[in-house]
Amino acid sequence: MANKAGVKLNSKQIWQLFIFLVTCMLALLFLGPYVYLLLTSFKPSAEAVSSPPTLWPKQFSLENYYGMFKYLPIGKYFLNSLLTATVSMGLSVFIGSLAAYGFSRFSSKVSNIFLLITLGIRMVPMISVAIPMYIIINNMGLIDTPLALIFVYTSINIPFAIWMMIGFFDGIPKEFDEAARVDGCSRLGAFLRIILPVSLPGLATTAIFTFMLAWNDFLFALLLTSTNSKTATVGISEFLTAYNLDLGPMTAAAITFSLPVMIFSFLVQRYIVSGMTLGAVKE
Repeated sequence: MANKAGVKLNSKQIWQLFIFLVTCMLALLFLGPYVYLLLTSFKPSAEAVSSPPTLWPKQFSLENYYGMFKYLPIGKYFLNSLLTATVSMGLSVFIGSLAAYGFSRFSSKVSNIFLLITLGIRMVPMISVAIPMYIIINNMGLIDTPLALIFVYTSINIPFAIWMMIGFFDGIPKEFDEAARVDGCSRLGAFLRIILPVSLPGLATTAIFTFMLAWNDFLFALLLTSTNSKTATVGISEFLTAYNLDLGPMTAAAITFSLPVMIFSFLVQRYIVSGMTLGAVKE
């Protein structure tokens, strides 16, 4: 039995080692391009475009980080991205939470049909609604304004926010609402004071995904802006022209552009993990 136990233990260790190696390979596969991008951003401009390319910089330099502000108003583009992504995230999460709460607490055949239609809209490819969105925004006179992108990102993210939050609200007992109503809260007051704090993991999970969609968008930012409200995704692409490729400043801008999402994800990671777990399980 001791031998058999030993064989089983060895088999388990081999399997764990295999899983560990596969995990490391997948991590390197995903992190490899980002690490190369990060190291390239610290290379002098001449070395960044050298052939054959090198992985490790021969000399670490901040030239590219200074250069990205020299060639383009990249700071303005970052502020535009931060403004549109943050405001659209807040509106999407709040409006989507209100709608999800209504679907959860006042379910009916009509509301279920409307919910299916709402979720079906989320499955429509964004490229197919780009032209209609442009026509609507143009008729409203909002082309090249932050409001244009906020309007578009909010409308796109609301179905996703509803889909994410309805699972959390279904898992919260209705007795919470009833207790708040007995204590004198209105329906809206119960939602704001009781339900939302309880569903904080779901709010954090929904917020990070809606923020990332708006932050990383290129299609609508390119279509609906030209100068004043241009975002960082469109601005970074301007380092590549028909006559020149400023690879060094481009990599520096790309690294800087990735930092807000990484920092935000790190700050709310415990809520995201618990939120993804709780939202997937219903009693």
